[in-house]
Amino acid sequence: MKIGYARVSTKDQNLDLQIEALEKAGCEKIYKEKISGATKNRPELDKMIEQFREGDELYVWRLDRLGRSLKNIIDLVLSLSDKGIIIKGLLDGVDTSTINGRLFLNLMASLAEYERELIRERTNAGLQSARARGRTGGRPKGYTQEKISKLLIMRSVYRDPAKAPDEIYKPLGLTRATFYRYAKILDNHTNEEIKNMVVKK
Repeated sequence: MKIGYARVSTKDQNLDLQIEALEKAGCEKIYKEKISGATKNRPELDKMIEQFREGDELYVWRLDRLGRSLKNIIDLVLSLSDKGIIIKGLLDGVDTSTINGRLFLNLMASLAEYERELIRERTNAGLQSARARGRTGGRPKGYTQEKISKLLIMRSVYRDPAKAPDEIYKPLGLTRATFYRYAKILDNHTNEEIKNMVVKK
């Protein structure tokens, strides 16, 4: 099934040009949104993603219609591709069903992995710096069983590109700062190590 997604940033802007192009491309259903790309909650995009089936084709005016940042776009495109969805950008010339499109996906995957490695390196450098200053760093003195449970729950979802950070930390009763602190712990410790971080009574 050919599905289109059209978005403009403000209510004053017009979707007609995008919709016309998507209809010419043969889209059977078009999801429309007048909302800023910086807005985390985009109900029409979420609704579209939920109804996708393997083999469906997603058409957009340009790939930037899909996300609020380059990272967000990369994560979403890779996630959809992994589920067997073909992505086509009408102005970008992107078509993930072609050889060039698959090369494009591989480049996006490499960029995502490069970013993860940079974050990991910065985290490790920070831990080494803390140790050099006489601080233990990396391994907390201890967590309560409740915090350990939240860490383990968070591991299963915190890298999900479809979830914004606040969709993860708010249900767990965490602050944004605590979420990122926990994420660093998860990146540097296994589940078994985390379980052993419980406060010794």
